[in-house]
Amino acid sequence: MKTLLIACLCSLALTLTSLAQSPAPPQTAPPGLSPAASPGAPAATSPGAPAAVNPAAPAQLPTGSAPPGVPAAPGATITATLSPAPTAGSPAPVAEAAPAGATNWLIDNFRKGGPIMWPILIVSIIGLTVVIERVFWWTGRWFRRDPKRIEKVFTAIETGDVTEASRLSRGSRDPVLRMMWNGLNHQHASLQGALQVAAGIEIKRAGRFLVVMDTLVTLAPLLGLLGTITGLIRSFSFLGNEELAVQAVTGGIAEALIATACGLGIAIFSLVPFNFFTSRVSNLEFELQTAATNLEVMLGAQTAAREMEIAGPTPTTGKGSSI
Repeated sequence: MKTLLIACLCSLALTLTSLAQSPAPPQTAPPGLSPAASPGAPAATSPGAPAAVNPAAPAQLPTGSAPPGVPAAPGATITATLSPAPTAGSPAPVAEAAPAGATNWLIDNFRKGGPIMWPILIVSIIGLTVVIERVFWWTGRWFRRDPKRIEKVFTAIETGDVTEASRLSRGSRDPVLRMMWNGLNHQHASLQGALQVAAGIEIKRAGRFLVVMDTLVTLAPLLGLLGTITGLIRSFSFLGNEELAVQAVTGGIAEALIATACGLGIAIFSLVPFNFFTSRVSNLEFELQTAATNLEVMLGAQTAAREMEIAGPTPTTGKGSSI
């Protein structure tokens, strides 16, 4: 389980590091091209300004209404029209760069939340790690259950074969069978004490880290409330400055709301698994108590029957009367 905790912490650290990287700089136009002259954008011309000439476009010089092959008259005005450049050689339009805030929304909100966000981050990492570890443990507990083997152990005890029952319960990973094996091996000393010790060990193992989750459920909203107070203090501290009043007040209110939302979110995220794991521990405790009670009753009945067989029938003695 320690290896699992370390792996979870390392994965979370790598995730946070990747999120904290700065976004890529926006793409810029190639050198020599102004924003207005970027490819694909129409050029705005003012009256009286010369038209922009595309060097790659061929120039066509019609001679007005003169037929082909006849030279133009002296003094005639020659108009030149320029065809647009071919699309095959024209550069593709450059896509607009995405705003930096869109790719770094999580980091921006984390910074806006103020310094209280660091304790909230630590609490969230601990809570997520505990939940993952407990999910793995209870999943393995589900696969370790062996109810058929438990029935075989009770059948062997009912028939009086305690050695076979001990052999069946030895080496099992089921908590109920481990408790029964401990009781069967110590029945001559103290059966009830051995069962209680074994059941206590199993319940403690099943309820591990529940105290941590209970603390996180209570601590996370308190940290969010502390962030709310610090944000409001920051907002009211800038009310005297008219130049920065609006921006500072809105920033402090954002800090208060972000810290509160994060604290409540962590508490909700930890509360649901905490109640689920607590109910699973209660169910396991009930199973252990039921199995221990059945084992005590069956072994007590076997011991009483054995004592009756050893004692045998009680002889009746009569006194003779003398005359």
